[in-house]
Amino acid sequence: MITYISVFALGLIIGSFLNVCICRMPGGMSVVSPSSRCVSCGTPIKFYDNVPILSYILLRGRCRSCKARLSIQYPLVEFLNAALYIIVLNRFGFGSVAVLLVYLVFISSLIVIFFIDLEHQIIPNSITFPGMLLAVILGSTILPDPFLQSELLGFKASITGFLAGGGSFYLIAVIGKAIFKKDAMGGGDIKMMAMVGGLLGWKGVLLTTFLGSLLGSVTGVSLILLKGREWGSKIPFGPYLAIGALVSLFLGQDIFRWYIYAG
Repeated sequence: MITYISVFALGLIIGSFLNVCICRMPGGMSVVSPSSRCVSCGTPIKFYDNVPILSYILLRGRCRSCKARLSIQYPLVEFLNAALYIIVLNRFGFGSVAVLLVYLVFISSLIVIFFIDLEHQIIPNSITFPGMLLAVILGSTILPDPFLQSELLGFKASITGFLAGGGSFYLIAVIGKAIFKKDAMGGGDIKMMAMVGGLLGWKGVLLTTFLGSLLGSVTGVSLILLKGREWGSKIPFGPYLAIGALVSLFLGQDIFRWYIYAG
């Protein structure tokens, strides 16, 4: 129990830092300095007002200085990160601390991508560039195959996933622009899927792409029907790919077994 509590607390603390990344990365600002401050009045936030979730509740969701309302995103990101950390711990345990840490960082990266792309329709290179390199290195050496967790992913599967993820989305971007005369796929999505492929392999790319496309399509049609959005209006794809990648990581093996037995 103490292990789960510790990991949950770590997730909350890291989640607080993720909020800084989400707010500052789109503008190219440093995530290290200056210290956290109210986005409305610019007043630095005291350490006792920066306790994950608890401070938001005690302050009733408002800045202590100017009383401006604080975004519900702050406690949501903190709790989401902590909850997913617990799922990672429960799913992969402490068989390998290195593997556990890789997946925790991956989860946090997906959360940052989700919220930044949802609001700004960009996926920062500061996440995807190092992510692509580390994905192939770690996928080739220490990470298990999420669809066959008794086996290592290995170099062949990792590099194949890397090329399948980045290459397929690059082709979609090129063909889509040639047909529709506008960008059909963002460069951030291409690099993100290369990173996902390096970590999860080609099967992870297929499942992530399928789930992301399904979720994106359902959301797009819903926005058209319920809110009058125009056909062809642009929606960010990164959030749906992030959800697909999470499902592939956590349930890839179960889905693979279901598919084999169902067939």
